[in-house]
Amino acid sequence: MTDLLFSRASRRSWLKQGTALSLAAAGSLRVWAQPQQTTLVLGDQAGGLRSLFEASRTLEGAPFAYRWANFQGAAPLFEAQRSAAVDTAVAGDLPVLAAAVGRTPLKIVATRVGKADALGIVVQPDSPLQKVADLRGKTVIVSSARGSISQYQLYGALEEAGVRRDEVTVKFVLPTDAAAAFASKQIDAWAVFDPYYTIALQQGGRILRDGRGINTALGFITARRRSFTSSRVSGVSGQCRLTTSDAASSSSRPMKRAPCSSSGASLRRPL
Repeated sequence: MTDLLFSRASRRSWLKQGTALSLAAAGSLRVWAQPQQTTLVLGDQAGGLRSLFEASRTLEGAPFAYRWANFQGAAPLFEAQRSAAVDTAVAGDLPVLAAAVGRTPLKIVATRVGKADALGIVVQPDSPLQKVADLRGKTVIVSSARGSISQYQLYGALEEAGVRRDEVTVKFVLPTDAAAAFASKQIDAWAVFDPYYTIALQQGGRILRDGRGINTALGFITARRRSFTSSRVSGVSGQCRLTTSDAASSSSRPMKRAPCSSSGASLRRPL
C-alpha cells in the first residue's frame, strides 16, 4: 500500500515537474518565435547624408530602428559594407563601381546628382602653383584612397593640362589627417571632396581646378543584397523616399530611386 501511495505521489510530482518544464519551454519558444527587431545601419561619409536626411526629416516616424555609422571616405565605408558592418553606403560613382568590381555584395537603391564644383584640387593661398601644369614634378595629396573621385579629379585635370601621371607624385591620406596637414601648411596641393573641400577654401585655400567638366557629380546609395531578403528591405526602400526639396543643399538635385537588377549593381543613370 505504501509503495502504491509513494508511486502515485511520485507520478503526481513528476507530472507537476513535467508540466512546469513544458510551460517554461513553451514560453521560451514563444519568445524565440517573436520577430526580433533589426536595426538598419546607415553608412555615411563625413555626416553628409545624415545632415541631409535630418534637414529634410525624411526618416521621422520611420517604422524601423536605425543608426548612423560615419566614415572618412568611401574605401573604409565599403569595407564595412563588405563585412556586413553597415547595411547601406553612400559614395560617388567611381567608388561604387570599384566596390562592385571588388565583389562587394551591393545593389544601388538611389542616386543623387550633386554639384561638380563641390570637389577639386586646392592649394595654399600663397602657393606658387597657379595652374595644373605647375603640378609637374610636385606631390599631390589625394583623399581618401585609390579609386576615389578625388583621384579621378586629379588625373582628369592632369590629362587636360597635358601632364603625365608619372610626372606627379601622388600620396593617399585620409581626409581628416590631410585637413589638419593642409591647415598647418604641410600640404601644398590637395585633391579632395566636400565637406573638406569647402572647409579648405574657407580657411583660405585657393582652387587650382574644380570638378566641373571632369566629374559627373553622381552619388549613389547602395545596400547590401541581404538587406533585400530580410525585414530591413523596408528601411532601405524608405531611405530612398526623399522629397523634391533638398533642404540640406538647395542647389542640389534630389535623390531618385534607382532600378535594381537581381544580378547586382548597375551604373546606368536612373534619372
